[in-house]
Amino acid sequence: MSLDWSGCPGYRDLGGLPATDGRSIRDGALARSGSQHALSPATVDAIRASAVARIVDLRWAWECAQTPSPFLGHAVHRHVPMLNDVLGYEPPPETYAPMLDHNGPRIAQAFRAVADAPPGPVVVHCTAGRDRTGVLTALLLQVAGVGADAIAADYAISGGSPAPMINTLNHLYDRYGDAPSYLRACGVEQDRLTAVRDRLLG
Repeated sequence: MSLDWSGCPGYRDLGGLPATDGRSIRDGALARSGSQHALSPATVDAIRASAVARIVDLRWAWECAQTPSPFLGHAVHRHVPMLNDVLGYEPPPETYAPMLDHNGPRIAQAFRAVADAPPGPVVVHCTAGRDRTGVLTALLLQVAGVGADAIAADYAISGGSPAPMINTLNHLYDRYGDAPSYLRACGVEQDRLTAVRDRLLG
């Protein structure tokens, strides 16, 4: 995407990440970022007038109240909190395994928000653009066939170390088999998995 997202921390297009079948994620298909509340009014207007199909906001409602999305009320915006209001666990620093284990229905809703988006670029974000965004993009990329090493390397751009994502993916494989199996267990339909793969790979 050629739009100016400079006021948005951690923004990057995930195009070019390699899939295991020799293809790669399409440029402009999927991007990730942190909170978008500091984007300039001119940038917001440009994004609203662009081909961006959906902005998936993964934050809690109280975060949205503190720093509202500039796209709130626009057709492009979807607020889909990815974590339960009460976590029920203490997030460990070295893995997102509990996020996968305790928030399956919410993660499924967030995945569907991407799968069901109209044709065009999709941007996924939370507050820092690292934890929730990192887990959802990892699942999306895994469904498209991107390998663990490439996913962890991309995560490290935001997280500083690939270790938490490596540990998370190892947990995913050990407990659920793979990302499609995990998502199906959370209630995601096969046609949504296929839609994401087609969206990201073309």
